[in-house]
Amino acid sequence: MQFFESIKLAFSSIRSSKLRSALTLLGISVGLFSIIIVMTAISAIQQSVVDTFNSIGTTNFIVQKWPAIQMGPHRNRDHRNRKNLLIKEGEKLKEITTLPSAIGIAVGRGGRTIKFKGEKTNPDVSVAGVNYDYFVARDLKISEGRNFTKSDDEAGKEVAVIGADVAERLFKRISPIGQTIKIENINAEVIGLFEKRGSILGQSQDNFVCIPLSVFQRSFGTERSANFIVMCKSKEQIQETMDEVIGALRKIRKVSPGAENDFEIVTNEQLIEQFNGITKYFKIGAGVVAFIALLAAGIGIMNIMLVSVTERTKEIGIRKAIGARKQNIMAQFVIEAVSLSWLGGLIGILMGLIGGNIVAVALGVNVVIPIDWILIGLTVTTFVGVVFGVYPALKAANLDPIEALRYE
Repeated sequence: MQFFESIKLAFSSIRSSKLRSALTLLGISVGLFSIIIVMTAISAIQQSVVDTFNSIGTTNFIVQKWPAIQMGPHRNRDHRNRKNLLIKEGEKLKEITTLPSAIGIAVGRGGRTIKFKGEKTNPDVSVAGVNYDYFVARDLKISEGRNFTKSDDEAGKEVAVIGADVAERLFKRISPIGQTIKIENINAEVIGLFEKRGSILGQSQDNFVCIPLSVFQRSFGTERSANFIVMCKSKEQIQETMDEVIGALRKIRKVSPGAENDFEIVTNEQLIEQFNGITKYFKIGAGVVAFIALLAAGIGIMNIMLVSVTERTKEIGIRKAIGARKQNIMAQFVIEAVSLSWLGGLIGILMGLIGGNIVAVALGVNVVIPIDWILIGLTVTTFVGVVFGVYPALKAANLDPIEALRYE
């Protein structure tokens, strides 16, 4: 009963001094808002990025020239000086390794315009030359038609499998299968349509076209570095397969013994770890802002509770005179302080969730509710209420009842 009565008194105090209470609650709200909005947005982005990285496959790894995430100008220069990974090196790798179940080879060009009769895409389509194993290793799903075969690649047939965005832009009323599209100087027959995969961080994953490697080399040349997607037979064999691929590729590329690899091995676990390493700085920044705001809010709560003690001195004296003990008075004021803190905290958390998910929607990622950070936020607000409510509560509990009754 005392608990609920104290909560009622807290809200009565808020109503009696609205401006003062609003300014106090604002500090708590801003502190919780700043951390919840950042954590909600980051959680949404992280989940989307993890899903995308996992699309590489838990039994796959990628061999490429560049690191997945590059930091610092000197590292960029070192990596730029590396020799490109060549398509023929990927084909040789397939021949001399035994552990991989498939090695997909891919090389791409971005910023292309795809045409069909009077229609054309924006100049932002990626064109990838890939071998048959690329479809296997990436587990790319075909929603209509088929992917191309080894014989298509070997014969240099001008065929293409297109992403959903390209299909929607060029083929508004007809099926794309069997139609001929123009990619630079290539007249490619569309034989397949990829399943729609959506976007990540506002970047579409469906705005691309795949053509056979042989056709890509004939039309775009061989100067661009290729990527090799290695599919392992099982998750337990990833490290063993990786060791074999590294050893074979060092031999193919004539890397001296003791020298560093002149290529990168990328797994989805590494990508997730690197991404999380970057986002932790945003979390630290949000935590610092929240700490400062909550410290200011805590001082505000202490101030409003001290004023409340002064204003209610006579009430405290009456309560003591009719039998209220020190712990009763102290509990009342601590509960009032926590109630103030919780009200501000709940407002901040709600605003943070809304704001964070607005950011998530704007970036094209799924909406999330970070339960763990909500619980952390509520715990912190309770802590702030208790810590900054104890001194005013002690002051109220230690008032002399006779002096309190005389107070006007």
